[in-house]
Amino acid sequence: MKISIIGCGYVGAVTGACFAALGHEIVFVDLDPDKIAAITAGKSPIYEPGLDELLQGNASTITATDDLADAVCRTEATFICVGTPSQQDGSIDLAHVRSVAAGIGRALRQKQDHHTVIVKSTVLPGTTEGVVLPILEAESGKRAFVDFGLASNPEFLREGSALSDFFTPDRIIIGVSDDRSRRRLEELYAPIDCPKMITAIPVAEMIKYVSNAFLATKISFANEIGNICKRMEIDTAEVFRGVGMDHRINPAFFQAGIGFGGSCFPKDVRALIARAEEVGVEPKILKDVIEVNEEQPLKLLELLTAHLPDLDRKTIGLLGLAFKPNTDDVRESRAIPIVETLLRRGATVLAYDPMAMVNFRKLYPQIDYVPTAADALAADAVLITTEWKEFESLNYSGKVVIDGRRIERAREGSTYNGVCW
Repeated sequence: MKISIIGCGYVGAVTGACFAALGHEIVFVDLDPDKIAAITAGKSPIYEPGLDELLQGNASTITATDDLADAVCRTEATFICVGTPSQQDGSIDLAHVRSVAAGIGRALRQKQDHHTVIVKSTVLPGTTEGVVLPILEAESGKRAFVDFGLASNPEFLREGSALSDFFTPDRIIIGVSDDRSRRRLEELYAPIDCPKMITAIPVAEMIKYVSNAFLATKISFANEIGNICKRMEIDTAEVFRGVGMDHRINPAFFQAGIGFGGSCFPKDVRALIARAEEVGVEPKILKDVIEVNEEQPLKLLELLTAHLPDLDRKTIGLLGLAFKPNTDDVRESRAIPIVETLLRRGATVLAYDPMAMVNFRKLYPQIDYVPTAADALAADAVLITTEWKEFESLNYSGKVVIDGRRIERAREGSTYNGVCW
């Protein structure tokens, strides 16, 4: 099948490359010339393990362009994969979705063949049919579900393991209202062996939000229990090892620490809160999830100041800047509020991350970035904020270490047992 992918960020780049690996012809579309140049050269515009190799291995069936109309006219299906960032009130900004929908609609006006538009961007229930559909119809002069198809196909890709998540997912959710779109998506995903759920478009949209909100809730719940356990000198990891043995509960996402970050959980929970309030529901649990998460990084600093009360002119090593390992993404990284507080209190920061220093430097050019993790240990104290594998092999002997991610080696060798939970 010939597929156009609108948006070459994280979701678009992974989705297009993986469909190319399944034998489809892919046309990537983006306004950023650097992303187009990268894909044309067989390089990923974002860091994701294995993605460069996938793009290079399927270069003969991949092209990239900034001409949306031409891409739509040359393909049978279009995936909308543009960003939906948070606005000031927590609701999502649909400017990119609206703009792309208008461009696709204008292209459809020129097409005779049937075309399917699939919304893969994370959007609240009602967006595909209430926002995208009327724009497509107005710009194309055609009828949705009759003259062209429209569907929702939310993504469940974890940064750092996205290729595995695409090819061996827990499930594939397809929201459709017409048989032709359903058959086309079933054909696209036929090679992937996993449960596939066909449902209404708003249900598919809601599944994405509820999944992320529940996982975020597990993390904040684990952190709140962890805070209690810390006061009682109980090993939180042991507690959740036992709790997770209950098949009704499952141990995943029960790692207590300094909270969640990234492009999905914070944004999606806030968006669901904003939407709930719009429809007259007070989302008490979801608000608490965000509140606990915002407070967690400060627990790390509480432990630090218990050992170093005065941070002025102290040098603090920071191990980890990405919001999680195996990515260069620093969006909502828990290192951000930590750095902000350290700078405000007069500390000098020695920061290291194997992948995310370039992106973090854009936010904080004033801190010192060191070439190796060992260099960050040459400080008055060290904070661990991302659980990179290489941090397990460092020699922490004699170092003051405050560990926010349960790095076993840090607990073995440090002079101060500063494990947060």
